[in-house]
Amino acid sequence: MAGNGIRIERLSKRYGEGDTAVFALKEVNMHVAPGEVVGLIGPSGSGKSTLLKCLGAVIEPTTGRMTLGDDVIYDDGWSVSDLRALRRDKIGFVFQAPYLIPFLNVTDNVALLPMLANVPNAEARRRALDLLGALDVRHRADAMPSQLSGGEQQRVAIARGLVNRPPVILADEPTAPLDSERAMAVIRILNEMARSFETAIIVVTHDEKIIPTFKRIYHIRDGVTHEEAGEGRAY
Repeated sequence: MAGNGIRIERLSKRYGEGDTAVFALKEVNMHVAPGEVVGLIGPSGSGKSTLLKCLGAVIEPTTGRMTLGDDVIYDDGWSVSDLRALRRDKIGFVFQAPYLIPFLNVTDNVALLPMLANVPNAEARRRALDLLGALDVRHRADAMPSQLSGGEQQRVAIARGLVNRPPVILADEPTAPLDSERAMAVIRILNEMARSFETAIIVVTHDEKIIPTFKRIYHIRDGVTHEEAGEGRAY
């Protein structure tokens, strides 16, 4: 499952043509190993959101190559025919807001994704309960989202991102609404899950509380990435 983690080579994204063309990404190169959590930081308009949307198969790059897990998904054109299935099966998403379905309980919120992937209901629910246990929210399995604290909702959202056992997690500002204690708890959980499931995780963030926890950081400026060693402080 782990494969190559995330590998991006010569990735570019151009908007417009001719004299009006603007490159949001320019020859981006990036690698995140299985089991690794890497930070992606940069000012507004630097290309972070565009890069995440390309990796998440939400928008199509202009040129380059992307590998997720064992699969080359883009090589100067999409290499997969069903992008919706790719997003469902290969990529876990964790957002700034949990986006839990309000009329489903916690277990059903997590189990829904594998059910949509034709996993039998009993197996989907077993996976959901196992992850909720690992994230210390199994005691809330029958609760509705409105009954959860913000930290609990974010843990359920992480469980949902992991339930299909994707080789890749894309986390977009997952700690922005949280205080320091809860933010560090989310980072600790992401690192534990990365190690346990051999998942490659990119965390896009402006949150200065968590930046010192990364061992590697990619800065993106004007559509170009620059890698540097992080502090890797304990969380």
